[in-house]
Amino acid sequence: METYLYLLLNILTISFPLVRSFENRVQYAKKWYALFPAIIITGAFFLIWDHWFTIIGVWEFNPRYILGIYFFELPLEEWLFFLTVPFSCVFIHEVLKYFVPKDILSPVAKPLTFVLIVLFLLIGLFNLDKWYTSVNFLVASAVLILHYIVFKTEILGRFYLTYLVSLIPFLLVNGILTGSFIEEQVVKYNDMENLSIRLFTIPIEDTVYSMTLLLMTISIYEMIRSKKTIKPALS
Repeated sequence: METYLYLLLNILTISFPLVRSFENRVQYAKKWYALFPAIIITGAFFLIWDHWFTIIGVWEFNPRYILGIYFFELPLEEWLFFLTVPFSCVFIHEVLKYFVPKDILSPVAKPLTFVLIVLFLLIGLFNLDKWYTSVNFLVASAVLILHYIVFKTEILGRFYLTYLVSLIPFLLVNGILTGSFIEEQVVKYNDMENLSIRLFTIPIEDTVYSMTLLLMTISIYEMIRSKKTIKPALS
């Protein structure tokens, strides 16, 4: 049963959003035309990153908790992670847009973004000897800059709300993956390549990694949706 743990985490992550995709209020399934291209593009970027870090020993996967099916040195479950997590997080994004229609974080979105860009940039540059820390924070800073160039503050407030809410399931899922609730870690980190600062058992870098994954997905998702909205108006 242990070998199914990571697979079960993926299934549990996507199960509720998938079942609720067809309900009449949020109508998530009708937005899949934008969701899946966003997941594929973002997933391709992160899988390349993931593969590279696995090869150079930034992290590894515990064979005790996976099926043992690999593609390019990455277990099947890790491939599924980049489907199930973005799918579920964008579902949170859409649910919040429906139930919290006011963009409550809009007033702080711009200053917060500028602070994060500078902070991430400095942390990345001052830790070039640590692969996970440097690459993670520098990529996050770059993605925030690109997002701001394209969208300004149009959806940043909504993104930050989505991200904050997504931290609740993040702490549970990543807590299991990093050994908070089980005997060993599913994903083992090389602490020579990170700051060795943990949120419970979760490397602090994971919170930024998750932010970048979510921001890339939502940015592409909203860009595709906006183009479809504009076309009928022009015609």
